[in-house]
Amino acid sequence: MGIKRRHWAWAAAPLALVLLTATGCTSTPGAGAAPTDASSASRAPATSVARVCAKPAAGPAKAPAGAVTVDPGVVGDLAEKTKSSPPGTTFWLRPGTHRLEPDRYAQVIAKQGNRYLGAPGAVLDGGKKNNYAFSGTARDVTIRSLTVQHFAAPPDEGVVNHDMADGWLIEHAKIQYNSGAGLMAGAHQHVRASCLRGNGQYGMNAYKTGDSIRGLVVEDNEIVGNNTDDWERRKPGCGCTGGIKFWAVNGAEIRGNWVHDNRGAGLWADNNNNDFRIEGNLLEANDGAALMYETSYNAVIRNNTVRRNNWVEGRKYADRGDNFPYATIYVSEAGGEPRIRARTDKIEIRGNVLENNWNGITLWENADRFCNSPANTSTGYCTLLVKDTKRCAKPAIATAPLYADCRWKTQRVDIHDNRFLLDTSVVKCETECGRMAVLANYGTYPKWSPYKGKRVADAIAHKQHNRWHDNVYGGPWSFVAENTDQRFDSVQWQGTPYRQDAGSTFTPRAGG
Repeated sequence: MGIKRRHWAWAAAPLALVLLTATGCTSTPGAGAAPTDASSASRAPATSVARVCAKPAAGPAKAPAGAVTVDPGVVGDLAEKTKSSPPGTTFWLRPGTHRLEPDRYAQVIAKQGNRYLGAPGAVLDGGKKNNYAFSGTARDVTIRSLTVQHFAAPPDEGVVNHDMADGWLIEHAKIQYNSGAGLMAGAHQHVRASCLRGNGQYGMNAYKTGDSIRGLVVEDNEIVGNNTDDWERRKPGCGCTGGIKFWAVNGAEIRGNWVHDNRGAGLWADNNNNDFRIEGNLLEANDGAALMYETSYNAVIRNNTVRRNNWVEGRKYADRGDNFPYATIYVSEAGGEPRIRARTDKIEIRGNVLENNWNGITLWENADRFCNSPANTSTGYCTLLVKDTKRCAKPAIATAPLYADCRWKTQRVDIHDNRFLLDTSVVKCETECGRMAVLANYGTYPKWSPYKGKRVADAIAHKQHNRWHDNVYGGPWSFVAENTDQRFDSVQWQGTPYRQDAGSTFTPRAGG
């Protein structure tokens, strides 16, 4: 498994999208039961932060009854005792630094129902020699109150839950200073009140072979300073970085997290994700976008505080003379689709506070990126509406239903009751950092594409039910529609033909 992908793109420039070594698209419309909303009551915008890394909850000071005690003075004690104990065993790691055997493939192969509890000061350290900490396909493993650090996972692989097993609970843990991803994800995995800090690539790589992640919960964590190896510099256009990357996840609750100071994007949902609730988070000071929702479906993004994001990447492109509206919330070829089972049939962005970011929300669609197009380099993947990629070919793609269903469409995006605040003296920019946008490129590729010319630009701006309304703007905002050459003030934005932001208020001189 290896995730590679593009960065942003504009006009007819080819996109280098995420590539996986997975062989095909196994997700289907309506597959899997959507998680309930019982635990995700609407939260107010985040005003407090989950300072988990500075103040982690302490584990048990004494071994729980029946637990197997693990000795930090014995190298490999944890792996050996796991091997010799039955499934469902509780292990208590004494205070101190625990180590595995000094072999890159030495690891703890967990058994079903095992529980690993760290005493105060218990650390599992890979010494930059071991690739993986916890692995195996056993379900329902718990890792609690344990620091896992200095493992050397290869790119796109993870240190904790390396084999993407289902039902794991990672709670009050510190997973930090590892190469690759701090952890992988399986179906019904819960990551709570944990510190995902300073990992070389991702804090978590939410990818599972076979695209079978369902019901993922990520709550009350601190996700900070990941991508220390700066993979976008080492592999330009790989798109393989950020705080958390989600791939083909069906049903996710992302709430109450402090996602900050990551190199690249904070949260990035890419490729056939569906049914996300992203709420009550503080997304702050990430080098790139706070949130990217890309080639995916049906999400509620509400009551988040989003501030000081995208200063590094936004400024970098502006300094190069690139006038694309690189955004803090970036919706790319993603939208609401009623035919795909979820708790909503749109992408709703509401009740958020965006303050002093580099740009606001961009709704983008690449006219050349569709199922079976060479410009879509997510090998073997199609939209969730078309099971057979080969169907998206001429002449059938030029007529209904494939003309619509072979495209990942930015549609049914409802942006309302948000506060967009911008003080250009804080962000230190003049004009390029205060834009909202809904646009597409001029379709040119491939030769048999039915989406050439302005068709997609016209559709995303006028026909796909993308709507801003009832928002509050403070600061010098401008608005981009259809293509980067068309920039408007609020009066033009609200007027014909766009008729956006009905019921919204604008105070141009009021900063953040």
